[in-house]
Amino acid sequence: MITVFDEAQRAHDPQFFLSSGAQFPCPEKPARVDALLGAVRRLGGPVVQAPDTGVEPIRRIHPDRYLTFLQTIYTRWSRIPGASAEVIPNIHPANRTDGYPLSAVGQAGFHQTDTSCPISAQTWAAAYASAQTAIHGADLVLGGERAVYALSRPPGHHAFAELAGGFCYLNNSAIAAQRLTDAGRRVAILDVDLHHGNGTQGIFYDRGDVLTVSVHAHPERYYPFFWGYPEERGAGEGEGANLNLCLERGTGDEGFMAALAKGMQAVADWGADTLVLALGLDAFEGDPFAGLAVTTAGFGRIGRAVAGMGLPTLIVQEGGYLCPELGDNLEAVLRGF
Repeated sequence: MITVFDEAQRAHDPQFFLSSGAQFPCPEKPARVDALLGAVRRLGGPVVQAPDTGVEPIRRIHPDRYLTFLQTIYTRWSRIPGASAEVIPNIHPANRTDGYPLSAVGQAGFHQTDTSCPISAQTWAAAYASAQTAIHGADLVLGGERAVYALSRPPGHHAFAELAGGFCYLNNSAIAAQRLTDAGRRVAILDVDLHHGNGTQGIFYDRGDVLTVSVHAHPERYYPFFWGYPEERGAGEGEGANLNLCLERGTGDEGFMAALAKGMQAVADWGADTLVLALGLDAFEGDPFAGLAVTTAGFGRIGRAVAGMGLPTLIVQEGGYLCPELGDNLEAVLRGF
């Protein structure tokens, strides 16, 4: 299997985030790359760097106003006397239909949903490289590869069209799905991250041309809290094209596989001819977020089950944080293909 990766992704190195009001070191660190690449190298497949396709494929999902914000906000923020070293919002609008401010502080609050998406001088370049990685993975699938792994970091599935959040800035899975859709594919996104792919859902919620399915810890007591409930089925042309499969905290392999089977059946019923697997490895029993209890062997079962669908598949890396088994879990999934 071909792996796509760009070393430029390492430059983004967020220092902290807030959880329950307390400051903690940010778990979305460059060292994740080493663990994931280690798994790829053990499997022995080629690792390629994506060519730069420009901003147009990203613009198919994210509007110019948001892209300008991501590219310029750190410089603007740095001019504020006494500002923090990274861009972290401290005020938010009641909703995003409110007025759009000119202030850097106001725009940070408008475009960042929470405090877990700090922006530094290196964030845009890393996020851009992460998106290009997913784009090239999609192009390889269009070129005939049956399965491609896009090692995209920072991740993307919490990013809405104009909102960063949850360590995510550009929605790599959505950008790749759009690339595939533009080429005439009927695409489903199957998200197996511990956390609901709220940004991905939001991007496609009123569209009927991409199916979004997410298996995740129930949000009533877990991040992202406000999205990911079973009754969210899509709206307008997207009615019925969104499926949320919620799991109780601590669910292990059997419960996860049962939910995954429902998700895969929805993909089959919808008639997808191409799959984007938004691969979070944080459902692992030993992940720092400790929400679910999937084992390393369970990740192997996930890989085999998804491969068994027989669809050309782009695997896009989402979550999964530093623990001794992180690379083993990726290796288990990829061996399934």
